[in-house]
Amino acid sequence: MRFDALATLVLAPLVAGHGAVTSYIIGGTEYPGYDGFNPSLSRPTIQFQWPNYDPTMTVSDIKMRCNGGSSAALSAPIAAGQNITAVWKQWTHAQGPVMVWMYKCPGAFGSSCKGEGKGWFKIDQYGLVGSSLNSENWGTALVLRNLKWTSKIPSNLAPGNYLIRHELLALHQANTPQFYAECAQIVVSGSGSATPPSDYLYSIPVYAPQNDPGITVDIYNGGRTSYTPPGGNVWSGFQ
Repeated sequence: MRFDALATLVLAPLVAGHGAVTSYIIGGTEYPGYDGFNPSLSRPTIQFQWPNYDPTMTVSDIKMRCNGGSSAALSAPIAAGQNITAVWKQWTHAQGPVMVWMYKCPGAFGSSCKGEGKGWFKIDQYGLVGSSLNSENWGTALVLRNLKWTSKIPSNLAPGNYLIRHELLALHQANTPQFYAECAQIVVSGSGSATPPSDYLYSIPVYAPQNDPGITVDIYNGGRTSYTPPGGNVWSGFQ
């Protein structure tokens, strides 16, 4: 089922803590996310159900993929080249990258599209600006300030059913990475035919080893002056 009507986000107050994507905005339409703390109040959504918004701590945990759940009741239409904005009700950390991934479903949504295998590719990311790791010049600091993140679907992306995955990697505790990821179902339209080449494709889990420099990093005493997010490069749609 597609979710084409304007939706109003209905969420009870969340327990103080970390954060999860709680809605999406596409072309002025807001699509509610899942309310994991009040399932009985949660409306049908385009987002995979998540049990909580506690962090995932290891790259091999299956929750790395979509923070739980395996499908959603609805999907949202979006044109290639259009923006999608993820919205958080709250977020508390200012050090770490933002990464946005997509996965093309082999067919319909549901049991045949769980994000399995080497099919995930990045369409957007924002790591560190400057050389001070112990600063607030990070992608997650922008989420902390604005509680939203906007990304553009590659303009020549082949149409089809896709999962979109928003991931925040919090690095505020030395050598203790915290991953927060949620997935939603979108239907991409357009006349493009581009698909990412194999060197841009990853499995989730595991898109990088636990000891990747972009994951296990001490931002306070590591002596580093640069940062590269884990999981390879962004695919712009033209490689």
